Amino acid sequence: MKSPKATPVKPSNVTVEKFYTDHAGPLGLKLLTGANSLNRLIQEPTVNRPGLALAGFRRYFANKRVQVLGAVETSYLRSMEPELRRQRYNELFRYKIPCVVLCRGIRPEPEFLAAADDRGVPVFQTELVTMKFISQATLALEQLFAPRTQIHGCMVDIQGIGVIIQGESGIGKSEAVLGLLERGHSLVCDDIVCLTVADGKELFGTVKTITRNLMEVRGIGIIDVAALFGVAAIRAEKRVDLAVTLKVWEKAGEIDRLGLDQGYAKFLGIDIPHMDLPVRPGRDIARVIEVAALHTKLKLSGINPAEDLQRRLMMQMNPRL
Repeated sequence: MKSPKATPVKPSNVTVEKFYTDHAGPLGLKLLTGANSLNRLIQEPTVNRPGLALAGFRRYFANKRVQVLGAVETSYLRSMEPELRRQRYNELFRYKIPCVVLCRGIRPEPEFLAAADDRGVPVFQTELVTMKFISQATLALEQLFAPRTQIHGCMVDIQGIGVIIQGESGIGKSEAVLGLLERGHSLVCDDIVCLTVADGKELFGTVKTITRNLMEVRGIGIIDVAALFGVAAIRAEKRVDLAVTLKVWEKAGEIDRLGLDQGYAKFLGIDIPHMDLPVRPGRDIARVIEVAALHTKLKLSGINPAEDLQRRLMMQMNPRL
């Protein structure tokens, strides 16, 4: 299958505001100063501990990253004479750094906050220990900088298998999703699937915030899935394990009857198992998609009925094998 016609985007920078609003909860971030400067840009998806810069060596200072101060850096600064310490504060903030995060709940000195205010640099505080914050913040930044795109379709979670459902407009994607919701499965998104790559090898589908919990059904309009089916019927994000394309029966062409030849669809450079499912009146497409997902789950666990059948036929034709 050809890749969906969508232009992938890899962000070259992320605003401090985006980093803060998306991950303030998990990272325990509390804004201390710089509320008017959250539009500053983070240009590299990692963090930096500016120990050498505070000591005076700034030749290779990674000023495009989030700056993290832990117990080591703050203890070193407090060991300095007050005048030298203020000088180092000013030298640090003279660079166009995105923001500073103080770990372990460390309370900054008034001079530190004053120097940050003068240069318009946001300062955050977190109760997390330094290494734990660095680990979690790096993962968060990699997610924000990951390649992403949007495709037309729906996505559901069927017993742990993330399934993208595509097809031409009006073919019955939403009706199939409704049938799956009635069987106890979960909706990730309707109409638009936002795709991102994690660690360069896994594809994740997410929903736009504005359409979360909502889907459109022709003849009815917009429905609230969480209100109708319960909060267990929605998910904000899911790894993509299978893609299916619904096709009009007459236009489906030749379909592999045994399933020996596994097809793939490429999304953002990641190959995802793909199936074409013919549609015609009277066919329970929701049930077929459900079985396709469970079949994929079996194959991921090492069970492949088509290969087993082929092996049995070969043994029957040639018992010596």
